[in-house]
Amino acid sequence: MLSKRLASTAAICLLLGAGTAACGDNKASDKAAAPATGAAAAATPTAAPTPTAAQLDTDKLSAQEIEKKAKDALASATSLRISGKMTSGDGVMTIDMVMDSKGQCRGTMALPGMGSFEMISDGTAYFMKPDAQFWKTFGGSNPAVLAKLENRYLTGFQNDPKMKDMTDFCKLADASNQMLDDGSSTPSKGSAGTVNGVKTFSLKEKDDQGEESTLHVATEGKFYPVRLEKTTGKDQGQINFTDFDKPVTVQAPPASSVIDYTKFQDTVKSA
Repeated sequence: MLSKRLASTAAICLLLGAGTAACGDNKASDKAAAPATGAAAAATPTAAPTPTAAQLDTDKLSAQEIEKKAKDALASATSLRISGKMTSGDGVMTIDMVMDSKGQCRGTMALPGMGSFEMISDGTAYFMKPDAQFWKTFGGSNPAVLAKLENRYLTGFQNDPKMKDMTDFCKLADASNQMLDDGSSTPSKGSAGTVNGVKTFSLKEKDDQGEESTLHVATEGKFYPVRLEKTTGKDQGQINFTDFDKPVTVQAPPASSVIDYTKFQDTVKSA
């Protein structure tokens, strides 16, 4: 249930050409990050949309049917916010992103020992703005190089196949599939509860390693997933789904603050 493609750490390493020296043997979602900055650090889940009269009949429906309703509701959303964190023995990975069905997105992500970055897409172009720690990790400590990279957005990486996971995460349908559709196990029924101020019913799954994930599904109105959490195993944490169907406003950064992906790689190589 909790997809291992949640965080695209491996793609970031490939983008920067850092290899295992900078990223170790990190899996896409196995590692943790330095403390997040910006929206990711300040993320506080907000309530899901106001419920309507529709009620999820958890007594009659099977766990698989409830899961399908949650997936169908998520697939029908025009926009949402995904926020939360995953922890392991190495630290914390955080994410706070809003995205819509037009391919627009904005938000921040913090990754394992690398720092954090802001991601923006207007549905056509993609821009990534790493923080100072991220630049230092991959740009080196050369003052001249860091001066060129400071407060700059990378763009053009969307044309690199190695970055597909990152660009897909700005696409609502792809991001939703990454979250809920790994097909690794069959859910079982949990219990009723309240999550982020929303009445929910939980579904539980265990993967082939015996590690458990829980999906909390709204039981009133649209049956959106409200929270996805992993409570056992080496990687634990939770992801909140909020702000469904709210308009997403995105503004591309000015050209003066953008550096081309290829030029960035050349700058780092020549340092």
